Amino acid sequence: MLMIRFQRIGRTNDPAFRIVVLEKERAAKAGNILELLGTYNPRSKALTLDEEGVKGWIAKGAQLTDSIKNLLINKGVIAGKKVNALPKRTPIKKDAPATEVVPAPTEEEVVAEAEPAAETVVAEAPAETPAA
Repeated sequence: MLMIRFQRIGRTNDPAFRIVVLEKERAAKAGNILELLGTYNPRSKALTLDEEGVKGWIAKGAQLTDSIKNLLINKGVIAGKKVNALPKRTPIKKDAPATEVVPAPTEEEVVAEAEPAAETVVAEAPAETPAA
């Protein structure tokens, strides 16, 4: 399946993107692109785009990534509704209580726990015989 997606170029902390067509299984950094459709700089919002090429690839069955689709809708190249490109957040579950209340032990329980320790008898180990 063909995809129209971003290929990152530019320096560290200064992103710029190419808009390319490539196989979905291929990494965008690999450079095995079928066609370069344009460029996009998110800092200056500069966009150069081959609109006819984009429409031609879409007609041939190429899929758009969510970010590319939203960008093309903003610029008026294609019509449609924007898609949420961010991943879904997992909600925090509130099923289990944060802390459990443990009742304090009574005096009888404290005394009962202390008595068995006093009754234990320690057996002495047999003394070793000196070697002759």
